[in-house]
Amino acid sequence: MKISEVLSNAAKGFAMGAANVVPGVSGGTIALISGIYSKIVDALSACTDKATWKALLKGHFKEFWTCINGGFVLSLAAGILISILSLAKLVTWALAEYPVLTWAFFFGLILASVFYMLVGIKGWKLFDAIFLIAGIGLGLAVCFLTPTKTPDALWFIFIAGAVSICTMILPGISGSFVMQILGKYEYIMKAIDVSAFNWPVIIAFGAGCVVGLLAFAKFLKWLLSRWEKQTMIVLVGFVLGTLLRVWPWYDMQAVEAAGHGLQITGAVAFCLLGIAVTVLIQILSSRKG
Repeated sequence: MKISEVLSNAAKGFAMGAANVVPGVSGGTIALISGIYSKIVDALSACTDKATWKALLKGHFKEFWTCINGGFVLSLAAGILISILSLAKLVTWALAEYPVLTWAFFFGLILASVFYMLVGIKGWKLFDAIFLIAGIGLGLAVCFLTPTKTPDALWFIFIAGAVSICTMILPGISGSFVMQILGKYEYIMKAIDVSAFNWPVIIAFGAGCVVGLLAFAKFLKWLLSRWEKQTMIVLVGFVLGTLLRVWPWYDMQAVEAAGHGLQITGAVAFCLLGIAVTVLIQILSSRKG
């Protein structure tokens, strides 16, 4: 793999990690619009194939590395990890101090993503509208869920990791938002703060992520291989439905606590910036394709 490819994959991983840190924003959406979504699903699914582990056990390391698309996975994972560790504190600060501007940026980014996802689905039929409406309805339902009080025991942290990681690879469904619903978003963000790592929590959460990711990737590949168009339409509907959660003035309590007012002009500017970033990612991805 060329250095340029490694850096490109790492940059896309960094963008995915940044998105996954923010409640309401999906790293899967970033993967989809940057043209690496199917490669991620294929690589994760390969990790559960017998042939892959048979090659490893027999010492055929090159074959194993090829099966899981190792170079791609490693560079992408490095980007995601660097992003999460470096941006966790910054994003939580931005959401607390400048919630309107932060949400406006991601609103624009997701709105533009919806456009590209809709354009990417070919051969629309009238019946497909049912799947789109169903996805929108499910997305809205998720938005109205409220965080609950849950235990801090390591077994529940493991479950939270397994559940949230599944949504992190789905466009339109935010793993961070799911962690909020499970009442573990702030708890995990504090645990991965580079100034005070909580290793037992990190290990339990990481183990849950690995188990959940491998199990779900297999199901997702099966689903996409049989009903790819319908699945993608429902996912686009999810993105549209969950846009409500990213509306800059959705949480007025947080807006008032920040004390900067409604910041309508700034919100419009940051929304346009988010749209521009998505368009730029799309243009760069198209050129590489």
